[in-house]
Amino acid sequence: MEFRKMRRSAQQLSNEECVEVLKRNTSGVLAVLGDGGYPYAVPLSYVYCNNNIYFHCAKSGHKIDALNQCGKVSFCVTDKDSVVPTEYTTYYRSVIVFGRASVMKNEEEIRDAIENLAIKYAPNDSEENRVAAIEKGYAAMSMVKIEIDHMTGKEAKELSKGKKAAQ
Repeated sequence: MEFRKMRRSAQQLSNEECVEVLKRNTSGVLAVLGDGGYPYAVPLSYVYCNNNIYFHCAKSGHKIDALNQCGKVSFCVTDKDSVVPTEYTTYYRSVIVFGRASVMKNEEEIRDAIENLAIKYAPNDSEENRVAAIEKGYAAMSMVKIEIDHMTGKEAKELSKGKKAAQ
């Protein structure tokens, strides 16, 4: 599949900038094809590593049912959303990922992904506490991997101008 090119390419973030947005943020919105063909978008915590996005969820429910029906997803992270009332605009920066999500099956990959997720959200916790927390919830959770097919980022033209002026 060929993905659309961004209409306002002057505001497009580089791949490296997109990756930095994914790394520094803690929540995004996953969009899937839900019940009856309705879109289902749900906010969730995630970790970006190895050019993939990982998140955990329950073993059953709307999200898992939708992913089992169709693994094609989009995932959006908002990095900046500053309302500028005097200009009737917002200074924004966001990234959208298109990819294929699947429930992970390989135990080693699952352990690695959940470890990366735990470190992201509790970086100063001890390894002992992290392992205990993972073990406590492990049996009840699924780990999902989004393999990225296409990624774009965009920011307000005012932010783009500021970067170009600084170069």
